[in-house]
Amino acid sequence: MTQTANASVSAGSEGSGHAKATVVTRFAPSPSGHLHVGGARTALFCWAFAKGRGGKFLLRIEDTDQKRSSDAASVGFLKDLEWLGIRWDEGPEYKAPDGSTVGGGPHGPYFQSERLDLYNREIERLIAAGKAYYAFDTAEELDAKRKAAQAAKQPYRYDRAALALSKDEVEAKRKAGVPAVVRCKVPAGPITIQDEILGTVTLPDGEVDDFVIRKVDGFPTYHFAVVVDDEFMQVTHVLRAQEHFTNTAKHMVLQDHLGYRRPTYGHLPIITNPDGSKMSKRDKDKTLRAAVQAKGLTAPPAGIANLDVAAWTKWLGDKNVQLDIEVANALAAALDVALPEINVDDFKRSGYLPGVLSNFLALNGWSPGENREKFDLAFIREHFNLDRVQKTPAKFDRVKLLAFNCDAITALPREDYVRLVRAHGERYYPEFLTKLTPDQFRMLADASHERSKTLDDLYRSNRWVVVTDEALVWEDSKNVKKAVVDKSADGSPSGLERLRAVRPLLEGVTDWTASSIEAAVKTYADAHCEGNLGKVAQPLRVGVTGGTVSPPIFDTLAILGKASTLRRLDRCLEHFAR
Repeated sequence: MTQTANASVSAGSEGSGHAKATVVTRFAPSPSGHLHVGGARTALFCWAFAKGRGGKFLLRIEDTDQKRSSDAASVGFLKDLEWLGIRWDEGPEYKAPDGSTVGGGPHGPYFQSERLDLYNREIERLIAAGKAYYAFDTAEELDAKRKAAQAAKQPYRYDRAALALSKDEVEAKRKAGVPAVVRCKVPAGPITIQDEILGTVTLPDGEVDDFVIRKVDGFPTYHFAVVVDDEFMQVTHVLRAQEHFTNTAKHMVLQDHLGYRRPTYGHLPIITNPDGSKMSKRDKDKTLRAAVQAKGLTAPPAGIANLDVAAWTKWLGDKNVQLDIEVANALAAALDVALPEINVDDFKRSGYLPGVLSNFLALNGWSPGENREKFDLAFIREHFNLDRVQKTPAKFDRVKLLAFNCDAITALPREDYVRLVRAHGERYYPEFLTKLTPDQFRMLADASHERSKTLDDLYRSNRWVVVTDEALVWEDSKNVKKAVVDKSADGSPSGLERLRAVRPLLEGVTDWTASSIEAAVKTYADAHCEGNLGKVAQPLRVGVTGGTVSPPIFDTLAILGKASTLRRLDRCLEHFAR
């Protein structure tokens, strides 16, 4: 590709004829799962660009690839967008959690699989004009030609073998039911793309060969359907990832063949992991495989739906096989492994706030200027423009995102935090809400708020709340041993000895509140620890939670309740006395 000022075919804002038209952007995902954060960033920029200019943001589902599409997946996309606060003016109708209906509009249907008559009509128009043709090459024939080109160290280009057939031969093959695709006849000459982000780029003559616009199964390819839909849905600006840049040349050829308007194009930088690798759901698979190997598992953990021995063996035996997302999440929970977040739903599950994620995604490829980093959707809508979009890949910094989320959560008014963290628990940790009384949950939330970086932290770090007293297990770690078993260098009592001494004091507490518990323990600390409550607090924490991390110890004991506290301490004393 070269920079140039002249070309036989070109595209850009100057020639689009949209200077006075209502701005219309679109986001057009293929429904193959929950929304990837890269797609979410694209949707956010499309939404902000249109809404900030008084325009419309349109959503459509590109489901012409039958191997990758499912109705359930498209619903996942809709939920993800609505959760982020990105609502579409036109598109599939969706009932939002607040009861309102999002979507609809005059240019539907918004699923491409429901627009086949329109695509076929336009394809027939191209065939009649000699700008497209039937091709009957078999997969084996095409593969042999690709291999020959590879052996000759040349790029493969379709050789137009199908054009050697006469009209009668074509009709005879069609009547006989010979499988065929339809290819677009690409004119000779270079193709210049005027991109609002990347600038002017020219593809040399021959770079784009006669590409397929309708597959053997009768469905249009992405290239054809997207061009037709952009025209009939009156899209004025196409903002999408740079991986689609070379596709734009094909779309321009089709626009010229069909006599369509030409949208203004802007190609956004891709989002990568910090090491430059692609953010992919395979990252989750690698994490799971590493955990299974580290634990030496030879069979699947019990109780995971749709993961029997056969599925387990197939997965472990082939690195190209990936578990269904729900199965992967269940396996991760059983292994106590945190999977890397890739999709919007992953971040929702992990307890990130939607406004924080939208804010952070906007910074992945765009700068608002003035060293500003924190802002809301209203700010993005008002200030987003293309001249501050970067050209190079954006690296997704999870550490920075977590810091953003921590700041946002700790800044929440307490009642808002309690409401949000309870809703998160109802969705992902119902066992907590079943186990705890409203008062206990409120105490736990109050004690966890300032310590939480995500809504998930309360639940992940307080599993001791939901295990039964008899099922509590003590960590086999140096920190636990130090807190309970080891004697101090100065010969002072061990943690276990202090627990034996404090246990009767706790049994005598009648008003089981954090302040009353603290007063009882302070009596011992003043007499035997020079007032140092910490020498008693950590053994107590280990005794009732099994580990060395929990909310403030007296809050922890109050939340747990007197009966459970005493029973766990008894079991702890028995366990470490062996």
